[in-house]
Amino acid sequence: MCLAIPGKIKSVEMQYDGRVRMAKVVFGGITKEASLEMLPDANIGDYVLVHVGVAISKVNEEEAQKTFKYLEEIGELGDLTDVDEYLPKNN
Repeated sequence: MCLAIPGKIKSVEMQYDGRVRMAKVVFGGITKEASLEMLPDANIGDYVLVHVGVAISKVNEEEAQKTFKYLEEIGELGDLTDVDEYLPKNN
């Protein structure tokens, strides 16, 4: 199954000789790079859905938390095991 995983943009920079806008995206405690070419309006602090290294959609923080919780429940987080930062807090 192919999934788009929500993450929070921590930094944005131009790479590949200034031709590609890339972001460092945090998925729980894991940081990965993702292209922002499909989301020219995405900025630091935004939550995005990332699929195979490409940010494909912006989502709000609540939706990102719901998605992480669901993915954790069904065991589809793979290497993204440190997601406590994004899961809803139990009060």
